[in-house]
Amino acid sequence: MAEIIQKDGTWTFDGGTVRIVPGRDKRVSLLRKSLGEVAVPLGALAGITFEQGRKSGRLRLRLRDGADPLSRVAGSKLNDGSDPYRLTVENDRAGVAEYFVDEVRNSLLLDEIDSGPTERYLLPGPSLPITMSAGDGTATFDGDQVRLEWNWKTEESKSSRGTTTLALGDVEAVEWRPSAGMENGFLRFRVGRGNSPAPKYDPHAVELYGFRKDPLMALVAAAVVARLPHPNAHAPEPTLLAKTSEPADAVPTHANAPAPAPAPTPSPASGDDHDALLRRLRELGELHQAGILTAEEFTTAKQAVLKRL
Repeated sequence: MAEIIQKDGTWTFDGGTVRIVPGRDKRVSLLRKSLGEVAVPLGALAGITFEQGRKSGRLRLRLRDGADPLSRVAGSKLNDGSDPYRLTVENDRAGVAEYFVDEVRNSLLLDEIDSGPTERYLLPGPSLPITMSAGDGTATFDGDQVRLEWNWKTEESKSSRGTTTLALGDVEAVEWRPSAGMENGFLRFRVGRGNSPAPKYDPHAVELYGFRKDPLMALVAAAVVARLPHPNAHAPEPTLLAKTSEPADAVPTHANAPAPAPAPTPSPASGDDHDALLRRLRELGELHQAGILTAEEFTTAKQAVLKRL
């Protein structure tokens, strides 16, 4: 098992899952504290990097497109402090971070994980029920309904309509935008294809002013998105009937035709067997974890195997 413990949080990797626990330091963002522990399955990862800096480094997970509802909602709009897939690493622990990266990358290689888009969410999103307050309202989602309640900052034309309640089945899309410059942000639930009014007047939107709690609304958005149809999912293709000039009661001439011969199996590639090399990488990792190989011996042996892949 690989593990790195920092003030910013703790990451562990057991070969199949990266577990992320936010730190208790006062500088850790409200979003990460509210989200809590996140378990990222290996199959949801597209990669991992460690970026060394002057005072500290950054350990980052790169998730596959469509694997995580929070990433689907927030994308790159979350700042580094609120990004749950980023860990600040002190320079004296850079070696541990690099080892962590090697372990995850080796597992991605050995398990031949596809880094392309997914057709379903591999992370469940924030737990339910969820209630967050920011900007001009409070948003609640229990898995079946979205409830928007207004506060004293709400524009009267919106608050006068009272609490907004939306059934999940009526929600077509969810948008979250942080404030930028002089422009306010918003959390919006789209229920139709027409143009929506400005968030300030939209009864289906919470307006955000750029305060500390604004990112929390991204968690509500992710919780709802996790339960909507996946944007990458393919609709089943209609069955196509073959055209024929034969009468309906006739027996097709191809019905009794012999099945086509199977395609010839390609001969094994010459040189080192690919599967044997992958098994060797796994064996080296187990020897290193058991203390039989030193870190230097493991690195040297691993690089030699990788060069032959």
